[in-house]
Amino acid sequence: MNTYAIDLSLKPTTFDLWHVCLAGTVAVLGLILIALLLTMLISVTRCKKKPAELTVPQAAVTPEPIVKVVEKIVEVEKIVQAPAPEPVILKEATPDAALQLLGLLQKEARFIDFIKENITNYSDADIGVAARVVHEGCNKAINEHFTLSTVRNEQEGSKVTLAEGFDAATVRLTGNIVGSAPFTGTLVHKGWQVTDIRLPKLTQGYNAKIIAAAEVEL
Repeated sequence: MNTYAIDLSLKPTTFDLWHVCLAGTVAVLGLILIALLLTMLISVTRCKKKPAELTVPQAAVTPEPIVKVVEKIVEVEKIVQAPAPEPVILKEATPDAALQLLGLLQKEARFIDFIKENITNYSDADIGVAARVVHEGCNKAINEHFTLSTVRNEQEGSKVTLAEGFDAATVRLTGNIVGSAPFTGTLVHKGWQVTDIRLPKLTQGYNAKIIAAAEVEL
């Protein structure tokens, strides 16, 4: 077996491609080592220069209080007193006109006499004859002193519709009244209303309570 002795003190006498690659590799490794050392040195320097407040324990830092503005809505219930209903003013009817009308019916149709007569003992035929006389006289008195017209112009028995807000004084509802207007029903009666009054004027001192003066035949 052959033994080779290497003398490290010898210097190469030739400088070929292999030696160039080896020298380049050594140079690159040296640069990498220097870069790593510089990087570590810079990191250590930065850690020493950190602000002192960052090293304070978290528990020692007192957070500033946060002030929150809370709006409180207060509801105030206002009690509004309902207006008092207007007092109902009742008109006092003067009896003179009513008494005057009774006097006219008595004068033209003997109305009071017919009403106050006891007709129990009379036959239907006799009552019919008397009623005809009363009817003609009353019709004359009414037509002479009053002008009448019907409240509704539709034919009796026809269907009519009453809209919301109809005048309850001119139309009276009958039957099964359920809910609110509009109402649809059958016209049973047209109704009557006075459009003109022509009562005679009363003289001074006239006693309207005397419907018919007593009669004395001489």
